[in-house]
Amino acid sequence: MPKSYPRSWYADTADIPTRRPPLTGDVRCDVCIVGAGYTGLVTAIELAQRGYDVVVLEAERIGWGASGRNGGQIVTGFNKSIGTIAGWVGREDAVRLWHLSEEAKTILADLVDRFGIECDLHWGYLLAALKKRQMDELEAWREELAGLGYDRTRLLDQEQTRAEIATNAYVGSVLDEGSGHLHPLRYVLGLARAAESLGVRIFEGSRVLHLETGAVPRAETKTGRVLPRFLVLAGNAYLGRLVPEIAGRIMPVATYIIGTEPLGEERARALIPSGHAVADTNFVLNYYRRSPDHRFLFGGGVSYSGLDRPDLKQALRRTMLRFFPQLEDARIDYCWGGHVAITMDRTPHVGRIGPATYYAQGFSGHGVAMTAICGRLMAEAIAGQAERFDVFARIPHAPFPGGGSLRKPALVLAMMWYRMRDLL
Repeated sequence: MPKSYPRSWYADTADIPTRRPPLTGDVRCDVCIVGAGYTGLVTAIELAQRGYDVVVLEAERIGWGASGRNGGQIVTGFNKSIGTIAGWVGREDAVRLWHLSEEAKTILADLVDRFGIECDLHWGYLLAALKKRQMDELEAWREELAGLGYDRTRLLDQEQTRAEIATNAYVGSVLDEGSGHLHPLRYVLGLARAAESLGVRIFEGSRVLHLETGAVPRAETKTGRVLPRFLVLAGNAYLGRLVPEIAGRIMPVATYIIGTEPLGEERARALIPSGHAVADTNFVLNYYRRSPDHRFLFGGGVSYSGLDRPDLKQALRRTMLRFFPQLEDARIDYCWGGHVAITMDRTPHVGRIGPATYYAQGFSGHGVAMTAICGRLMAEAIAGQAERFDVFARIPHAPFPGGGSLRKPALVLAMMWYRMRDLL
């Protein structure tokens, strides 16, 4: 039996469907997708619209992993500047990648609108600076985007930021009207309904135990096999060591969110009057927003070691109170977490394994939007139009150093340095 959804504000406020059946016996199709999160389901929708017969295999429930637990923030662009990306792929392709990242947000909005997905989609996002150095970095980022024709950002000074966010912590911010936030579990469940309306078959509780990624691909579970023409690997942080060729190029990282009790509309609105999502610009960042039922959802507390702190809820609450001491009396009703996948360069990877297997992974905190464009690019490539896919695939896919035994300790040490830098 697949596991139940971990308790979270998302799970308690989503319309959880009945379980889909597991795979049994042999099934033939055009494309088999491993993973029923954003990546897999958008790919399934894109393929089904092109006339492909698609099967999706999910080890647990739809959106059980990062897609149903993340911060729900829709973020403009990449984690790296276009200038940095141009150093990897050249200026022309870097600009193409920028436009693909913008297309990702358009795909998301179109899916929500076309399939009537009720996921509390809200546009507006504040990137807040804790010190002048970070504000300088935000100004440079804004100028770079303006040079690409993106005119949806506005610089806010300290007083203007204080009017947007009820804290004295920030020296300034950038308001991005082209980013936003949504209810991540409702979104992924809506994608599943959309895919099924197009004829996609989704099997839950169907963990893939063996894959053939050669010219004749195959996916095997405990109770069945899928015999497709093409494979798409969309398990991301939850794919584990199933595919050694790509496992060493991502690192699962745990991130956490707490949710307060309902604060009442007036008190919740006073924290962020606009209702926008907020994130600071630390490398190890904090992110937060208010919910439609007037709670405060505060995220952060990243763990790179794979071990959860025993006082996790209290630690996140202490961090929240450093920004919002006015919430001292607010009860914490929720605390949950999950794994996202990061890459060495903090940019997503798409690629091929052999002639018939495609993958997308390592969204590094930008997965709510980036999964949409990666799903479209994989569908295009399977349909024989791989030019845009190949541009995205040029992003370097560097493995983490240290191999299977030392890469996690090496990452923990590196993150300690970044945490210290955040404090300077």
